[in-house]
Amino acid sequence: MRSCSTMARAITFVLLASTLFCCRAAPVDPHGSSDVHCPLNVKILDALKGAPAGNVALTVFRQGADKTWEKVGSGNTNIAGEVHDLLSEQDFKPGVYRVEFDSKTYWKTEGRTPFHEVAEVVFEAHAEGHRHYTLALLLSPFSYTTTAVVGKGHD
Repeated sequence: MRSCSTMARAITFVLLASTLFCCRAAPVDPHGSSDVHCPLNVKILDALKGAPAGNVALTVFRQGADKTWEKVGSGNTNIAGEVHDLLSEQDFKPGVYRVEFDSKTYWKTEGRTPFHEVAEVVFEAHAEGHRHYTLALLLSPFSYTTTAVVGKGHD
């Protein structure tokens, strides 16, 4: 029997590896060139099904100088568990962002009673210069795990 920390590391590794594999295995232009201009992408996997989590609503917020949150984007995952075109390059300014995933509605639709109302990821963007971000979320009714793939921005 594996310990909880060993299992968590294994799940995080699988999530990161599958995200990297999907990015490299996909056709060069799967979204009509939108990824070239999309600095923030999201991928969600349903840990119970072992498949992408489609139709998960999410909202992106940016923290203002006064520490309040301003909604800057929203969307729903597609059948592949992905959301593209959340923000344009111009709208993705340096700062602190929060991505809020409506996990409760997703699990209710799946016939489950979840523990969390939402899953959240809060991160600082562009702290070391312009970057592109892919947030990956592994979702289950009682837990979630996130990881990010951070790449250089396009020149």
